[in-house]
Amino acid sequence: MSADRSTPNTPPADGTDAAASASASGQTELIRFDKVTKRFGSHTVLDALDMKVYPGKHVTLIGPSGSGKTTILRLMMTLLKPDEGTIKLGDRYLTHEDKGGKLVPASDRYSREIRKNIGMVFQQFNLFPNMKVLRNITEAPVHVLGMDKDAAEQRARELLDLVGLTAHLDKYPSQLSGGQQQRVAIARALAMRPQVLLLDEVTSALDPELVAGVLDLLRDIAHSTDITMLCVTHEMNFARDISDCVMMFDAGRVIEFGPPEQIFTAPEHERTREFLSAVR
Repeated sequence: MSADRSTPNTPPADGTDAAASASASGQTELIRFDKVTKRFGSHTVLDALDMKVYPGKHVTLIGPSGSGKTTILRLMMTLLKPDEGTIKLGDRYLTHEDKGGKLVPASDRYSREIRKNIGMVFQQFNLFPNMKVLRNITEAPVHVLGMDKDAAEQRARELLDLVGLTAHLDKYPSQLSGGQQQRVAIARALAMRPQVLLLDEVTSALDPELVAGVLDLLRDIAHSTDITMLCVTHEMNFARDISDCVMMFDAGRVIEFGPPEQIFTAPEHERTREFLSAVR
């Protein structure tokens, strides 16, 4: 699935091969799902998904609950493993290793190394409650990336300035509002300098009056950086603003994809029209 605004919205009839009809002027994809299937018991959450995302693009995944969107993010974070198919980040597999020309399940060490390139902001903030804001942001760069503590703190201060929380660096998460905690979570993800930022319904746990501030921050990041984004959201105006490409999921398959102007103004699939009418 290319995240190129010029890509025509021509999903195949079965909705599974969103990669085959996309291109990005010869650019090599950063993310590639190849026939990825994920099941929970007898329930198929993702059904032979093919997907490509190119560097620097912002792809938003929309669709009803249970359609497989968050599963894609959790597979990217290696929190889940596919039952079939492979996922690549650049030229490296995520959940497999190439040993002597044969793909084998990835070791924990290999998976940890790959995850350094991926940042994720969850629905819940998942901050360390016993650590102050500054240390929440510096902990992973120091202990995972091996960054010098002073350099990590300088980076954390820059990010706190970006998210408007410089005055709160010595507070504990419990002393912050939900919106402030989510801003810290965003800063923490960016502190790892990831190639890919995953956003999973990042405003769903917030009070309504706090949503706009967090979305404005993410808009600024999307428009001012070249970071690649995969975003799951029910905030359709936000999706329209930040996306290069929007993918509509239903029952574990991509049923329609294309630039936001196409998807939100003139969707081709009846299920897409139904979904958008329900969430607007």
